[in-house]
Amino acid sequence: MATEDRKHSLSDTAKQIDDDDINWVDEEDSELVNSPITSSKRTPKKDTKVPTDTVVMVETAFLASAASLVWLINYYFPFGPVLKIFFPIPIALIYLRRGNRASWMAAIVSGLLLLVLMGPTRSIIFLMPYGLMGVLLGACWQRKVSWSISILLGSAIGSLGIFFRFWLTSILVGENLWVYVITQITEVTDWLFFKLGILAQPNFFLIQLLAFGLIIINNLVYLFAVHLVALILLDRLNNPISRPPEWVRVLLDY
Repeated sequence: MATEDRKHSLSDTAKQIDDDDINWVDEEDSELVNSPITSSKRTPKKDTKVPTDTVVMVETAFLASAASLVWLINYYFPFGPVLKIFFPIPIALIYLRRGNRASWMAAIVSGLLLLVLMGPTRSIIFLMPYGLMGVLLGACWQRKVSWSISILLGSAIGSLGIFFRFWLTSILVGENLWVYVITQITEVTDWLFFKLGILAQPNFFLIQLLAFGLIIINNLVYLFAVHLVALILLDRLNNPISRPPEWVRVLLDY
């Protein structure tokens, strides 16, 4: 009898162990089945938003390199005044998109790129006036300043840039290039006086005034062309500038 009771107790413990094993496996399977549901509920959503500082840095670097590239192409493969119109536009665009600090950074980075590629002289000539002009135009366009004011301010910077170029080039060459300009304008004025039948000799003050007037008129025409190109281009890029005068809208049917 003792052996039979021992057999029954051993069989009962074996069944209990099997039931425990089966329950452990079933519980593990149920956890595996339910785990994707719970894990999917607890998994946080990934934030794919790019940091704003990174976007500003990338856009600033891209537009600074674009401004430098336009200057570089125009220097080695000049297409007349076509590419010159685009010199200040990339820097003005970064001002419209990212503000004052980004535009100054773009102007400085453009100067540094040209310093490496073309030397310090070309780099300084780009920064003065076109780097400063881009920052100024961006500030005017962002504040919706009228075209007359922005064109006058841009023409003032452009005129100062021309005089700065004459001064810097004269130092590097060792000759006063302004005297050469005055000589050329004097010859043109003598020719005009002769054609008009004026026997008087143009004085030095008139020659200087005519030289300043030609420089200012040249910059006014240039800034007006820059505004026209920026009006068409930046509107396509969803960064509109200040609206043109009514007569410009009528001429362009804009």
